[in-house]
Amino acid sequence: MNSSSHVIEARGVHKHYRLGVTDHRTLGDTIAGLFGRTDTVMPSPGQVNGRDFWALRDISFGIDQGEVVGVIGRNGAGKSTLLKLLSRITRPTSGSIRMRGRISSLLEVGTGFHPELTGLENIHLNGAILGMRRAEIAAKLEEIIAFAGIGPHLETPIKRYSTGMKVRLGFAVAAHLEPEILVVDEVLAVGDAEFQKRCLGRMRSVADSGRTVLFVSHNMFSVQSLCSRVLWLERGMLQADGPTSDVVRSYLAETNAPNHVRSWEEADAPGTDVLRLRAVEVRALSPEKAFLTTVPVEVEMRLDNLGITDSDLNIQMIVRTEDDVIAFISDMTEAIGTAAWMPGATTVRCTIPADLLNDGGYRIDLLFQRQGARHFLVEDALGFQVMEGPRQGAWFQKWRGALRPRLHWER
Repeated sequence: MNSSSHVIEARGVHKHYRLGVTDHRTLGDTIAGLFGRTDTVMPSPGQVNGRDFWALRDISFGIDQGEVVGVIGRNGAGKSTLLKLLSRITRPTSGSIRMRGRISSLLEVGTGFHPELTGLENIHLNGAILGMRRAEIAAKLEEIIAFAGIGPHLETPIKRYSTGMKVRLGFAVAAHLEPEILVVDEVLAVGDAEFQKRCLGRMRSVADSGRTVLFVSHNMFSVQSLCSRVLWLERGMLQADGPTSDVVRSYLAETNAPNHVRSWEEADAPGTDVLRLRAVEVRALSPEKAFLTTVPVEVEMRLDNLGITDSDLNIQMIVRTEDDVIAFISDMTEAIGTAAWMPGATTVRCTIPADLLNDGGYRIDLLFQRQGARHFLVEDALGFQVMEGPRQGAWFQKWRGALRPRLHWER
């Protein structure tokens, strides 16, 4: 690892916590610990009710000046722990972290604020903590107030602010006081779309000025819009480190992989005396198996034909959104016509093309028809979740609508 240009460098970082242990040290034990006796601070490995928890294990990476790096992972993966180490709120159990430059962090709502001080006083307090002079803070004051939109409440104690007001002020202070490194954890989870757009715009301007941004989010739209590189944490370990599109695609393929298959025993299979649905499966037709807006989706039905020998059988696939709105209906006979059915096991497939579905949840109903009427209906046969694919533009929120087809444009 060439560390010459790295403004953030982590080498072999571990973070260990001891869960289920209550510290019963006396005042004498604490005083002894101050003079180097630490044997009573950490309980022994075999202590009753004790449990080792490694929040981070062997994390190593380097980030260059001006990079915008996303940090993704499931809840409990170690993302917030990593940011606390980088922000020097806590220290690693082992390994080393080196930071070059002034760091501004927004890890939680109201981080670094004193609840009894006013908004104006907290702006000056945060600036002083960052090592800024009074003149530097004054030069940015109007810009911070305008961005946060809390002008009428500047003289109000922070403890009386709403959650949204605290987030707006916290982000405004963190992003405007000229940090060399900006560390942001899920600030976009709070606030309306307009505020989120302003936050992303501000983080872009911070990066464009040659400073470094580290951004933790569960929102893949925002990560793909802002970040050129992503760190993926899984169970406290660095699962992947690479270009945003590659890492996000792999992450979605793994995290968005519930059971997309349903099957029934013969006696329980939905249907009639002449036709049974034995299994149904939905799969993403890509090597990564990720359900993305840019990837086709195949629905496969495995049937037991127990008595149909003519061509009078039609199947309709009804695709609904998670809000129970019909996105579309596909009719098998309309697509491929009619033909005689062979007895025994039969497989029917229907492919939903890429660049048709919007991101979101979908449910599939299967309607089997004979003689122009319902033969049987399988409601909620399957469900699946489609996630955002790579984007060309700068819009980072979800598009409205059940569908989002890629249409032909000319200019």
